[in-house]
Amino acid sequence: MKLRMLAAALAALVLSVVGAQASDPHKLAIHVDQNDPAVMNMALNNAQNVKAYYAEKGEPVDIEIVAYGPGLNMYVAESPVKDRISAMALENPEMHFSACGNTLAGMKKKTGHDVALMSEAKVVPSGVVRLMELQSEGYSYVRP
Repeated sequence: MKLRMLAAALAALVLSVVGAQASDPHKLAIHVDQNDPAVMNMALNNAQNVKAYYAEKGEPVDIEIVAYGPGLNMYVAESPVKDRISAMALENPEMHFSACGNTLAGMKKKTGHDVALMSEAKVVPSGVVRLMELQSEGYSYVRP
């Protein structure tokens, strides 16, 4: 009797672990370091395509687009892609937009004033470090 209970408990544990892994989201980190709307649009297309692929399969996906260096210009308030980013952020709460704090500080120093970012962009201390953290958390890395 004890052996059956132990076997049943072990089976339940295995099923719960397998079930948890099946519902874990896929993870994608996209790196943007160019001040080029075409590059950002390609990154956004990549994000949209990955999201659609896994949505069709009924599987969750977390996507984070990290911009630093010249790429941070894609997150400034007057960005040529701001409307698309705003729409995608509204439609996809699992999509995140990270802005490099180091680059932002450099831009402020160079211009002599604060640089306004779009509200969807969340400042992280370092874009490169954020990409490293995401990769260590199991995110796949793409650079368009």
